[in-house]
Amino acid sequence: MTFAAGNWSPLASLPGMDDSEFERWASLLEKRTGVVVPLKRKAFLVTSVRGRMRETGHADFEAYFRDLQKVPEGAIEWTTLVDRLTVHETHFFRHPPSFALIARDWLPLLATDPARTALHAWSVGCSSGEEAYTLAMVLDRHLAERGGKSYFGVTATDVSLPALAVGRAGLYPRQKMDEIPDEYRNRYCEPLDADSFRIRESLRKRVGFAQFNLLDAVGASMKRLDLIFCQNVLIYFARERRRDLLATLANLLKPGGLLVLGPGEVTQFAHAQLARVDNRNVLAFRRTS
Repeated sequence: MTFAAGNWSPLASLPGMDDSEFERWASLLEKRTGVVVPLKRKAFLVTSVRGRMRETGHADFEAYFRDLQKVPEGAIEWTTLVDRLTVHETHFFRHPPSFALIARDWLPLLATDPARTALHAWSVGCSSGEEAYTLAMVLDRHLAERGGKSYFGVTATDVSLPALAVGRAGLYPRQKMDEIPDEYRNRYCEPLDADSFRIRESLRKRVGFAQFNLLDAVGASMKRLDLIFCQNVLIYFARERRRDLLATLANLLKPGGLLVLGPGEVTQFAHAQLARVDNRNVLAFRRTS
């Protein structure tokens, strides 16, 4: 498959997408990533696909769709397209009550367990890394303050390779420092110039980034975890699929482990081995056995 990167045809010259064509593209995205794009977000999907078609020189949806099925070229192009079709908006300390719960309520409970010599956390759908580094900051600071366990690791996963590359570099626009409270900013951030800052190397070493599709977790053999942070991820999946994913996440937790979700992401969820954490500002569950 040849991509004519220099063919900058105006988007207006590309064809429209009827509802049946939209359903085919939305079905492909859901099948490969689990992400659901409803008809009301058709404009978003069309704009994203057409924008990439413009860059590759494709003149119609059918030809581009066929090229995406080719092996191995299609897989390479799909990686680029899926980055356009998934949302990457994220912030440091995006939901402060969730991190306060981890620091003030959950970590003290874990400190009473002598069998835990290390903590392993998973940032699901980490995007460009802000959430994963926030977790690492909170764990590092509060474990050190308690003078107990200080070893921990954060695994950060996402489907977007470009977003993961940003996370690995730990390099961010200077204005994002304003999202980080002073007590963390001074300890973990290194200003580089007027436009950028970097997460300090000592913290970056605690976070490992990897491409991973959450759908692949269902039925997979994975290491059990102490903390799973999965906010603003499940909302992109079909409701019937969320239950399977939640059950998988619950089974990955060690006894005493914590699952943190986004407020309002799921309702009436129950699992035999999970207890809802009593906190009106945070949707979280603790594994009981």
